[in-house]
Amino acid sequence: MSIRPVKHESIARPAMEGAGVKLHRVFGFGDPSLTDPFLMMDDFRNNDPDDYIRGFPWHPHRGIETITYVLAGSVEHGDSLGNHGVMGAGDVQWMTAGSGILHQEMPRGDFAGKMHGFQLWANLPSSLKMTAPRYQDIKSADIPVAIDDDGTVARVIAGSFWGKTGPVDGIAAEPVYLDISVPPGKTKRLPVDTYRSAFAYIFAGSGTFRDASKPFGVKVEKEFQGEELNIRDLSGNRTLVVFDTGDEVTVQAGEQGIRFLLVSGKPIEEPVAWHGPIVMNTQAELQQAMRELRNGTFIKPAH
Repeated sequence: MSIRPVKHESIARPAMEGAGVKLHRVFGFGDPSLTDPFLMMDDFRNNDPDDYIRGFPWHPHRGIETITYVLAGSVEHGDSLGNHGVMGAGDVQWMTAGSGILHQEMPRGDFAGKMHGFQLWANLPSSLKMTAPRYQDIKSADIPVAIDDDGTVARVIAGSFWGKTGPVDGIAAEPVYLDISVPPGKTKRLPVDTYRSAFAYIFAGSGTFRDASKPFGVKVEKEFQGEELNIRDLSGNRTLVVFDTGDEVTVQAGEQGIRFLLVSGKPIEEPVAWHGPIVMNTQAELQQAMRELRNGTFIKPAH
């Protein structure tokens, strides 16, 4: 077994999307090969309704899949196919935009005004860019949970893990999408297919993915107020960790434990032509999509 080393680590950046929704951009609109087949990820969490209530009004998508995972509050959605629904806490929506769809997503807070969720964009290969759009709406109760002897908990949204198989299927990138909680001080080795790209995104607690033989994080030099300090480095809230090759990742939880998404998928390794919510392979395909948006032929008839 080979442990995957950490290839890249960064902190999610504040951003604003839709009609003024404040969120944190985990990755996206940079080098798409770093996380291929995944293009972008946003972490939207707010306690003030003014920061999210205007939502994401009608907008197009083509050539990608969007994966929305709600942790608190709800998201009301509707689309050009006539679909309408509400995602509640723990629910997942996996939308294959394919040839094109217009939709809107309107967040609502819970009884305390809290709203928290993630949206991940997965690329589609050229052979599926113009496939018919489809939805997989997954209720929280239908997502299997695996619990290890030490108290580590994994919600299996897509793919197979620890004998459980997630309800999302038929996805081009053959992803594994997990929500994992590791208790304080525990060390875990988690299997990841050798041929998949993989990343972790920490959204509660802290820990280290670098070397579980070290007690709490790796000793690193960091500059603070002009002085170099030797400290134990822990990856904490809103940290993205991208892994290099190997067949498992190792994590050691800090004093408050750690909760993170662990996502992996089969790289597509194709050219990316990207403008906002439309992702194709060539500039010509991108320009065609823009023309179709303008002349009203963007939405394709159902076959």
